[in-house]
Amino acid sequence: MTIAVETHDLFRIYAGAEGNAAALQGLTLSVREREIVVVFGPSGSGKSTLLRILAGLDQPSAGTVEVFGTDLRRIGGRRLRDYRSYTLGYADQHYNRALEPELTARELVALRLGLLGEAKDERLRRADELLERVDLADKRDSRPDELSGGQQQRVALCAALAHRPRLFVADEPTGELDAVNAQRVYDTIGDLARDAGATTVIVSHDPESASIADRVIHVRDGRVSAETARETGHDEEIVVGHGGWIRLPEEFLRRAGIATRAAAELDEERIVVTATGRESVERRPAPRSVATADEGDVVAELHGVGHRYGSTRVFSGLDGRFDGGRLTVVTGPSGSGKTTLLHVLAGIHPPSEGEVVVLGEPLSGLDADARAALRRTRVALVGQGTDLIPFLSARENVELSLALRGIDGSVDALEELGLGELLDQRVARLSTGERQRVAIARALAARPVLLLADEPTARLDEANARAVGALFAELARSTGAAIVCATHDPVLVEQADAELALGAGVPAPSTSP
Repeated sequence: MTIAVETHDLFRIYAGAEGNAAALQGLTLSVREREIVVVFGPSGSGKSTLLRILAGLDQPSAGTVEVFGTDLRRIGGRRLRDYRSYTLGYADQHYNRALEPELTARELVALRLGLLGEAKDERLRRADELLERVDLADKRDSRPDELSGGQQQRVALCAALAHRPRLFVADEPTGELDAVNAQRVYDTIGDLARDAGATTVIVSHDPESASIADRVIHVRDGRVSAETARETGHDEEIVVGHGGWIRLPEEFLRRAGIATRAAAELDEERIVVTATGRESVERRPAPRSVATADEGDVVAELHGVGHRYGSTRVFSGLDGRFDGGRLTVVTGPSGSGKTTLLHVLAGIHPPSEGEVVVLGEPLSGLDADARAALRRTRVALVGQGTDLIPFLSARENVELSLALRGIDGSVDALEELGLGELLDQRVARLSTGERQRVAIARALAARPVLLLADEPTARLDEANARAVGALFAELARSTGAAIVCATHDPVLVEQADAELALGAGVPAPSTSP
């Protein structure tokens, strides 16, 4: 079968005042025409950089990259524009950037076809077809601000596929979707890609994405480390690189007690790798806040809370309480109002009905300045967008937030989240997953009484998602804070003390996850 995508010894090095950072370090990969490939790897491993190069948004520092025989290093101007307009379909993980706020979902999906000269009737028919396939037919006349984050993500995906591209690349296309809608999107990608004969490369952290893959590639430290194939039952094979380099799964190394040194010996036809010494990493205890609630205190309450956007009711009749010292997850399908509920708890959006009480203070009795003061001193919100300052380092982003709040604090949370080696890297040079962890660390550093986090693990690999969940649970217990996370992630749900499930009917918090 014809090779559609081929990279050889691909390097991408980002230079800056802090030194050079290598996102790709000799990545070699071939993708056959019409093949669906899913790329896994931890945050910062180079997955998104690979997609940006395939999309013509970035240039490699060394190595070769060809798509359908075209050397992407040597095209520019009109040829590059034509490649991106006709050949490529690209779904960025920052899906909201592709959605013009004044257009409806139907117009957004049809937009590319209109720019390519498609007749109006045909482009609207195609838009309706795609929206129906992702269960958004009833939202076709809604604008982005009338859609949930997950619904916006599905619209952006449809817009990227509308013109039937030869190559479709998607960066975390289901990062903020519940399991049911995520599987629907994967099935849609699989169906549409195979119907159109499109070669597809998907970057994901979601193991369920492998359900549509012909092949799964694992990337670590900027190189392909392992792969599996449907034809072999997806049994994982470690990739041997030039000079005999291999990358072993970190879980194997942890279980074998291997830290920084190992010994290898040949045992007949097997290579046996063993630890030469065991090292333990002492974990710093989470510092206590000087101004938090006590464990078991009621930090926030909902009394018959409901919210509307125009004529659309998001939820109604919500009653619940969020206690200090507990990690609570808010779950529910995309569009059920999880993000809206966090904004109501933060006092950003007053509820349409009912009352919200935070630290014994009814928010209805506070004006906008008083609610802002409450957020500045006692509440922290981590949104789906990280809103970090890109030209500042990770450390400086945290320190600036503390200074603006007038709080004496430390940047220990950055190290707790595995960012110790990146403290002085500018945020613009970090991966999306690393930026997400910086945003979480910034919120944790303030030691709020009420911490609200919207899909905090959506763009993290499982290991980092588990670390974030464990840290949230630990900090809730050690500081007495109430931590509330809107999430679809089962890794985070399993570490929670309580769950508030939104959806049909009037939900109520459970007492256990």
